[in-house]
Amino acid sequence: MREALCRLGLGLLLCLPLALPPDVQAQQRGGARPAAKPSDKDKPPPAPAEPPPPPYERDLMRLSEIIGSLAFLRGLCASPDANEWPSRMKALIDAEGVTPSRRDRLAGAYNRGYRGYSLTYRICTPAAQEAASRFLAEGERLSHDLAGRFGG
Repeated sequence: MREALCRLGLGLLLCLPLALPPDVQAQQRGGARPAAKPSDKDKPPPAPAEPPPPPYERDLMRLSEIIGSLAFLRGLCASPDANEWPSRMKALIDAEGVTPSRRDRLAGAYNRGYRGYSLTYRICTPAAQEAASRFLAEGERLSHDLAGRFGG
């Protein structure tokens, strides 16, 4: 009956279900139903929002980059403290890497410092030693400033 009315152009409201998507038409005819949508209970909880960065974030990233540079330069020049720099960075990440993304940023800064000098120097030169000396001074100044202003 509905089909006949549709062919005649009568009963417009009766014809509308024919324009529905196939899965809805199948439901109306008692055919296969689409998979049920998961309830809110089945969904994993959203990841916690990352806390805002501390006010010393920029200085901490710079310190991480300096440690990476020193890890390369001090190792290249066979300095007695060459093995200490990677462990110092690990201690910094353990202390300050409160979220995975923060740990990644700290490690990324370290790697930038290391990689930047590994592309420049192949042997220990006076310039490499001078760069290491300057990084030691800057790193010491940064760490004292951070500890003085923010504790630690």
